[in-house]
Amino acid sequence: MSTRIAFLKGHGTENDFVIVPDPENVIDLPAATVAALCDRRAGIGGDGLLHVVRSAAHPEAKEMAAEAEWFMDYRNGDGSTVEMCGNGVRVFARYLQRAGLVTEGDIAVATRGGVKSVHIAKTGSQGSAAGDITVGMGKAVLPEGDVIVSVGERSWPARNVNMGNPHAVAFVDDLADAGDLYTPPPFSPTSAYPDGVNVEFVVDRGPRHVALRVHERGAGETRSCGTGACAVVVAAARRDGADPSLTGAPVTYTVDVLGGTLVITERADGEIEMTGPAVIVAEGEIDAEWLASVSG
Repeated sequence: MSTRIAFLKGHGTENDFVIVPDPENVIDLPAATVAALCDRRAGIGGDGLLHVVRSAAHPEAKEMAAEAEWFMDYRNGDGSTVEMCGNGVRVFARYLQRAGLVTEGDIAVATRGGVKSVHIAKTGSQGSAAGDITVGMGKAVLPEGDVIVSVGERSWPARNVNMGNPHAVAFVDDLADAGDLYTPPPFSPTSAYPDGVNVEFVVDRGPRHVALRVHERGAGETRSCGTGACAVVVAAARRDGADPSLTGAPVTYTVDVLGGTLVITERADGEIEMTGPAVIVAEGEIDAEWLASVSG
């Protein structure tokens, strides 16, 4: 391994990531190393880490290599693995474009939640800004059973929505009802989410327009959560009587997150598309000696 390792930093609606290009999967990234890299005081800082690997070079992605050349080996900020990150996929695609590995248009990205279809729009009309990126997020699964989430002495019913990762969506009167979100909001029954859950607290802003705050498992409160925004739209559409599987018509919501705005569409066939920005803000090198010291 060389004495220095390349990295980039990027964000999607301020959900930020350390990006480590490693096409042949030769960089060892145990949980402790990832947590150190994502540490905002002693490391680079990020809500998570995007490990960029060729699908054929990663044991978890080899079977997807025929469909998608690149695998998003995503890690939470605490080093744990996760099935899918919607904002992460957009930033991952932006990195591939920046590196000249893909061009504008349609690409496929392998994730632990399956192969995702991604569309990179052309640059703005003045050529001054990168176009938004749309990700095919797949279909939501709605497990049966009631779920309750709590903050302090207050509790709310929540909709159980799985977007390749688990979500509990609670509609509240005020986003302040979510509390500080430093720690995971308790939920019941605990059997509903044996591996933990992302919890979204949602308020209405207008017709087909909502806003949310989210606690992401393994990361705490984040500025944005792409799969969470999709889960919120699925829950809102059912609440509003706009379930596309029943109406036969697609439904689109604007979703405000702390870091910006996403546009989510659920089609009549159940497929969900998320559109939003993705920005690379910096690149540099990680010192290998430091990396070794935090990995030991």
